[in-house]
Amino acid sequence: MRVLITGGTGSFGTALARQLVHDEALERLVIYSRDEQKQNTMERELDHPGLRFFIGDVRDRDRLELAMQGIDTVVHCAAMKIIPTCERDPFECVHTNVIGAENVARAALRAGVERVIALSTDKAAAPLNLYGASKLAAEKLFVAANSIAAGNCIYSVVRYGNVVGSRGSVIPLFRQLAAEKRPLPITHTEMTRFWITLDQAVDFVLSCLDNMSGGEVFVPKLPSMRVVDLADAIDYGGKRDIVGIRPGEKLHETLITADEMRLTYDADDRFVIMPGRPNADGGNTAYTSDGNDVWLTIDDLRKMIA
Repeated sequence: MRVLITGGTGSFGTALARQLVHDEALERLVIYSRDEQKQNTMERELDHPGLRFFIGDVRDRDRLELAMQGIDTVVHCAAMKIIPTCERDPFECVHTNVIGAENVARAALRAGVERVIALSTDKAAAPLNLYGASKLAAEKLFVAANSIAAGNCIYSVVRYGNVVGSRGSVIPLFRQLAAEKRPLPITHTEMTRFWITLDQAVDFVLSCLDNMSGGEVFVPKLPSMRVVDLADAIDYGGKRDIVGIRPGEKLHETLITADEMRLTYDADDRFVIMPGRPNADGGNTAYTSDGNDVWLTIDDLRKMIA
């Protein structure tokens, strides 16, 4: 197995790399990212004879194609993810998340890559902000790439919810404010989110790599949590500031819309959205964080963030 990870120095890319270097089937692992400092740190931490680092941007198709030489599997993680930043700099968001996705798809085909799996987000389902819209566009690009590739490379997508403790997560902020005895900012007392740990996300993506045939959007079945419960898990009894929902932010998240459910198959621990295949068994009820059957308690949240 010869793997390239775009955005390989991010939270997910780093966690995936740490797991892959212990896989006996791994021959080569290329970390592709723009951050030379984080690459330097990873190079000191990880030990594998096939580990390589490429400084590069997903906006640069030629550089991507060069880095993908001899690679059979690409995991596309690189993206602009901070919602206010994407709203403030929309051109940059589109160049990275949409044009960058197209560059990855085209470079993989030209370099002879066998399979590409791209990371998406619940923000892509019925998007309210540019980040979500750009990730939905990226999903469409990767699904459609299967028709262009004609079997020479297969493309699939993984869509999941908020990742516990990832870079940019609210947990480090809550912990810092709690340590300083300052009020924790709560956007809305009824806000809910889907929740997944970094290790669970890595395991899920690897399982999807083993089962992809091209064109799927894989969605894990996740528990939901209330933001007020998360605050209590970190700072039980402390003060709270209700700051209001930010522009582009939803009260509840959706992983699968009602319309998408008609294209969705139930596969034990996951749903599989198959665009172009109507009359699936998913029904017509949206999969939302507030309508979920599985909820994390305050104790559950404490254990997850410990």
